[in-house]
Amino acid sequence: MAGYTIKNLKEIEDQAPKFGLAPNLEFRVAGGPLEAEQSAISYLQVAPNYRLTFGHKHKQQEEIYVLVGGSARVKLDDEVLELGPWDAVRIAKETVRNVEAGPEGAELILFGAPKTEPGDAEVEPEWWTD
Repeated sequence: MAGYTIKNLKEIEDQAPKFGLAPNLEFRVAGGPLEAEQSAISYLQVAPNYRLTFGHKHKQQEEIYVLVGGSARVKLDDEVLELGPWDAVRIAKETVRNVEAGPEGAELILFGAPKTEPGDAEVEPEWWTD
């Protein structure tokens, strides 16, 4: 086995349709396809002005969100923060979080560690409301 794996994030299967989130969301989970052993990485594209109303936190995984395009707001527990391109935010595993895209939409790369199995995330439906 080679000591590396290379994949194009945009060619990995979009998971958003499986969760009923398309066309407002594109979500490509790359840890498995990259054969990552200790970490996780995903690509998230959010349609203009679209808000993910559910929140989630993790039992084990810390995450870092990096906004690579557009603008976004991120809600972390009860605090809402504005993000601009190339802003990175570290989110502790127990912090409830999610994203709302700005008027031009948002593209994010999500990093997580340690790599966890499905079931590590705890979802809170209708968490982000005005």
